[in-house]
Amino acid sequence: MRPDAAVIFDVDGVLLDLTRPEEDAFFWPFAELHGLTGLSRDWDGYRIRNDEDIIHEILEGHFGRAPTPQEHRAVIDAYIGHLRGNLALKRLKPEAIAGAAELLAALAGKARLGIATANLLEAASLRLAACGMWDRLKDLGFGANGGGAKRQILARAITSLDLPRERIVFIGDNLNDVEAGLANKVHFIGFSADPAKTRRLAAAGAERICIHHRDTLKHIEDALNI
Repeated sequence: MRPDAAVIFDVDGVLLDLTRPEEDAFFWPFAELHGLTGLSRDWDGYRIRNDEDIIHEILEGHFGRAPTPQEHRAVIDAYIGHLRGNLALKRLKPEAIAGAAELLAALAGKARLGIATANLLEAASLRLAACGMWDRLKDLGFGANGGGAKRQILARAITSLDLPRERIVFIGDNLNDVEAGLANKVHFIGFSADPAKTRRLAAAGAERICIHHRDTLKHIEDALNI
């Protein structure tokens, strides 16, 4: 019988650390295809914190017009190809958050597991697979594809579930994650190993806060009564 609850994770900061080489991989196609370097890595500085929208914004600024679908897709294809190749050659090594794999294993069979990330889903799946986590999450995978803020990505994930909102938990590490959880009226758990960041999450409205995934598991079990 399929579990009657779901746990949806943000990826960066919750399941994986975003490393500098992985950031380099995202920006590589802009330099390779268009000679664009020195682009901002302040993800919150873009209009919408979503890889598809960031690609659109950068290309729009470069061309002085909206990019064509072909121009937009060329950047995505170059990025995914570059990422896949470097992962295969072990030039890139994604880093799992401590306790993340164990958390997924502990929840197996108790809840449906998935992701709602502002990363392109193709990229998130490759990085999670490199850490042995994708197979547990792939049945409920939602990413930047289609654009939109985190609350919209999470809404797409929720819509795919035939579950009441009180049977869904979302776990994130940024203020936009808090907003997404509250806007979608699901249980939200704020996670970060950085105490200053958890204080900001609490101030933004996160009632459940964790600094280690041992605590995350306890909060999930309590919220869903599993």
